[in-house]
Amino acid sequence: MALYDRDYANEGLQTGELGVQSKSALSLFIKKTYQLFAASLLAGSVGAYIGMDFSYQLLEYKWVLFVVEIALLISLILAKRKAGLNYVLLFAFTFVSGLTLSPIIEVFSSSKGGVGIVVNAFILTTVAFGTLSVFAMNTKRNFSSLGKFLLISLVVLIVASIINIFTQSPFLYTIISAVGAILFSIYVLYDTQNIIKGAYETPIEGAIALYLDFLNLFIFILRLLGIFSNDD
Repeated sequence: MALYDRDYANEGLQTGELGVQSKSALSLFIKKTYQLFAASLLAGSVGAYIGMDFSYQLLEYKWVLFVVEIALLISLILAKRKAGLNYVLLFAFTFVSGLTLSPIIEVFSSSKGGVGIVVNAFILTTVAFGTLSVFAMNTKRNFSSLGKFLLISLVVLIVASIINIFTQSPFLYTIISAVGAILFSIYVLYDTQNIIKGAYETPIEGAIALYLDFLNLFIFILRLLGIFSNDD
């Protein structure tokens, strides 16, 4: 059962007592969502840390990991209301996503000044994510209506990334990284407002949306810092 029933909350706004109850339910929903988001970040970090010792082996099986990651995500969406199983799938997915990320971190870490780049990317991502989240919670602007625009932009970004796998264009790589960082910054605003407006049925959905925003924002910021630090 969802912690925040949107229909009930909307009805609750009509009377003082039900309005207080709906606000309490929403507060509980948001609290649970961010608790699961924090736990997901921890699971992903553990996966990345463990994967660092096997990064080259993991790189050989990156497509296998990718398929497993997608399978776990789809399973999580389908089992979002199945108590117990949903948490297992959530942390399995985030752990595997950390394993998938570890070869990327290893590549940057092994370069000159690479450890500093990774640390700075994480700090910048955390600051940007926190700032954008607070802004989304307090602004009167409505970002929750940007769904179609963000989806189309994401599809274009994915297509461009696939094309660059074959072209290996440094210019296109830079453009993709910059656009990706901007896109997922907007996604943070979008998903944060959807959470506080009750657009998600379960806290797990909100948590995984935030986790994917943070993960992708980190990757694109990491790529940008890598580009700027390259003397070539």
